[in-house]
Amino acid sequence: MRILTFDIEEWYHLLELESVSRPEQWEKLEPRLEANTERILAMLEESGTKATFFVMGWIARRSPGVIRKIADSGHELGVHSWDHRLISQQSREEFREDLKRSCGEVGNLSGKPVRMHRAPGFSIVPKTLWAFEELIRQGITADASIFPGRRAHGGFPSFPSDRPCIIEAAGMRLFEFPINTVGILSQKLVFSGGGYFRLMPYPVIRFYTRINSYVMSYFHPRDFDPGQKLLPGLTPIRIFKSYYGLHSSAHKLTQLLNEFEFIDVAAAINQFDWGKAFVYKV
Repeated sequence: MRILTFDIEEWYHLLELESVSRPEQWEKLEPRLEANTERILAMLEESGTKATFFVMGWIARRSPGVIRKIADSGHELGVHSWDHRLISQQSREEFREDLKRSCGEVGNLSGKPVRMHRAPGFSIVPKTLWAFEELIRQGITADASIFPGRRAHGGFPSFPSDRPCIIEAAGMRLFEFPINTVGILSQKLVFSGGGYFRLMPYPVIRFYTRINSYVMSYFHPRDFDPGQKLLPGLTPIRIFKSYYGLHSSAHKLTQLLNEFEFIDVAAAINQFDWGKAFVYKV
């Protein structure tokens, strides 16, 4: 089971970067989302693939035509926060309001209740497990926010599964789709999205995609945009992580979609045998 997802945000929505950390700063920057999303939709149409798009509420408000086109193309919409703020930087009450606002904005554009969620920076971590209960109470049925390894802005190395599982919170249940990992030299590594996908040679990506029974991919429109500018304030390592491989990534994704079948989260829910799934109790 290979799942294809995209986080719909602008090229400048990098986490914890002071030069682009506030919405009022974003208004001064060039919008590139529409062209970048068009490129993605064209690749999906050519390969006959449906995906789940996790949309920022701020993006839905600013670029409603783009989000409607995603929905009209038959793709599934989820939410990705209002303004890309990490859950770990919010109180429970702030997260509740952020989620409600985001679901309302995205749901109004699609005409359907929002059922899918992914946290910015995979920021459902041990100290923010209360977010699961808030997701369920909002009507979210599936989440893709767990990164079962170490990463800069989130990560949950102690989470006991990197396969689809069930979250149980306050007597309620949620389908969880963590990022998949591969073990190399006693380390958990990721190959299926973002900078990891841009960094790795395609034969390596193909190999791990083929041998893994579960793949949760995650991409951003900026991952396929070699024309974006360099944002101020980035360290050399973040420049490398954020800009390496932009010229070859679209070709790599096209190859991947031509070689493997991918589905959206809704189809994955229907295909998976939940009777055998691990249950994580919050």
